[in-house]
Amino acid sequence: MAQGYGDLASDCQFWLQKLSGWNQACTLETQQDTCLHLPRFQEFLRQIYEALKEADPTVIMERFPTIRQLLAKTCQNPFILAYDESQKIVIWCLCCLINKEPQSSAETRLNSWVRGLLLHILSAFRFDVKEVGPFTQCLGYEPVDYYPGLLKNMVASLVSELREGHLNGWNTQRRMAPERLMSLSRICVPLVTLPDCQPLVEALLTYHGQAPQEVLWPELFDAINEAFLLKKISLPVAAVTILWLQHLPSLERAVLHLFEKLVSSERHRLREIECFIKDLSLPQAACHPAVFRIVDEMFRCALLETDGAPEVLAALQVFTRCFLEARDKENKQLRFAFKAYFPHAPASLATVLSQLPEGLPQGRWFQRLQLISQQLREAVDGQPQGSHGGPLQSWFLLAHFGGWADVAAEQLLRSDMDPPAALLWLLAFYHGPQEGAQQRARTMVQAEAVLRGLRELSGSARLSARDLQALGESSPGDPRSPACTQLIRQLLLNFLLWAPRGRTIAREAMAFLAPTHDVTREVIGFLDQTLYRW
Repeated sequence: MAQGYGDLASDCQFWLQKLSGWNQACTLETQQDTCLHLPRFQEFLRQIYEALKEADPTVIMERFPTIRQLLAKTCQNPFILAYDESQKIVIWCLCCLINKEPQSSAETRLNSWVRGLLLHILSAFRFDVKEVGPFTQCLGYEPVDYYPGLLKNMVASLVSELREGHLNGWNTQRRMAPERLMSLSRICVPLVTLPDCQPLVEALLTYHGQAPQEVLWPELFDAINEAFLLKKISLPVAAVTILWLQHLPSLERAVLHLFEKLVSSERHRLREIECFIKDLSLPQAACHPAVFRIVDEMFRCALLETDGAPEVLAALQVFTRCFLEARDKENKQLRFAFKAYFPHAPASLATVLSQLPEGLPQGRWFQRLQLISQQLREAVDGQPQGSHGGPLQSWFLLAHFGGWADVAAEQLLRSDMDPPAALLWLLAFYHGPQEGAQQRARTMVQAEAVLRGLRELSGSARLSARDLQALGESSPGDPRSPACTQLIRQLLLNFLLWAPRGRTIAREAMAFLAPTHDVTREVIGFLDQTLYRW
């Protein structure tokens, strides 16, 4: 503990110098420096509290003599007390210094000093206007009643002024000056989590001035975005969209926040991923093409970096589904053209893919799959390997709507006719976009052979898990590519879902394959995708 106090005392000297400079001058530079250091200083206060809460007050004062000066200066700085949880942490620290049963005059004086600071924080944290006190007393108001009302009135007045300036457009005489707007936005940085100030924060975000450059303090965007991601504030979708359009790093941070959630724990079910995405308002904000394309590009980079990780691919497909739902709810007259979201893809192909299987009668699925395969093949064959917008770009478009690949596998298994080449090609491309035409043709032949074997097994009265294992394994004389292995695995999982006794066989397969294969996880994941789609 002594070492802990030594470290805190050393850091305390740095913060005492900062506090002295902040409290002695009230310039734009000191305000900017204060706002810049608020998160770090709050963390320092939290470290102090963790060190103090288990210690004796007398020992504290002996080993950490500068704490009184630090806390006194902190209580005099309204920026610190208004920021996030700093005021609460300061109160906790002061409570740790109180002797419940003072044994000396020094301990009594310490208690009196602490109570004085607590009284200042709890009742005197208000606007420093000397005339307000006598005036409110004459009116019969107590400060505890008056000052919150005064704050609300000030916020309402500023919100009204901002909205009026927004409505007046080019009328410069009735618009807030850029300098004043910049100053106001800087002051709001430590206040974004205060409920009474939220209308002002939203008004600042939605204010559209006519200045040639940004007139809001840059740190305001970071503070609002961080508070929103951590659920310390709630914002309407319009305000979130404007935030991300004005400050692209905030949008990038939101998507990274989503990725961190997806990889921070065990496998998430698709309904949970949907909740994560909707909580961030990503689908609604993505109805603006500029937001959608940035989110989409980050998903593309994540897929490339992870070599097409199933978790990232599943998250992309859930995001796309949520986006389509949000777009359908928009006013059709104000809706952007679908081409704006996929500017480099053939418009007809993107439109066909976006009509999800569950939105069409089952009798039209086969025809739609043939159309998708035809248009996709034309796009791939017309673009050479390695060119901009080549096969990988076409695959990425298809990956958004992976439900069509599941439907293709289902159609192949449940149909009595010969496997259509169009559907085999679609699945071969979905699992191996980087394969050349010759290798893809070989994959289609191998997949067709497995498909015929599955159809024979579906009529067998003694179907077992080992029969499926034999089909799933490649022979030494006919090795399979990784894409072919994934395609066949998808066919086997679909077979287990739809075939008679398929679920019983799945349990058998998990029992004897689990020691060497991650079969359990694959079966659960596939069932999760199927249930989510329907």
